Amino acid sequence: QVQLVESGGGLVQAGGSLRLSCAASGNFFRINDMGWFRQAPGNQRELVAIIRSGGSTNYAGSVEGRFTISRDNAKNTVYLQMNSLKPEDTAVYYCNARSGPLSYWGKGTLVTVSS
Repeated sequence: QVQLVESGGGLVQAGGSLRLSCAASGNFFRINDMGWFRQAPGNQRELVAIIRSGGSTNYAGSVEGRFTISRDNAKNTVYLQMNSLKPEDTAVYYCNARSGPLSYWGKGTLVTVSS
């Protein structure tokens, strides 16, 4: 089992920055991919960014160049640095981690970007 706890959400003005963190704990052998998803009201959950155990990354087109995902394997923690935030980035951001064939989710952290 893997428990994921997100932190770092909040209210920010457009153009501002936030840094999300997600720490994994529990009884597991190895965490492979870690990523961030988001869900805005009335929308489906969508991928924001993913980082694999080897460090390769992928981003949604809407955040490319503004967001940076990173991870600290020693701490089993993944980060999402969000710059140049826009009102359309407002959503609940969820951390995801894969360990073997299993996928785990955090409870989410709310990011609100005011115009």
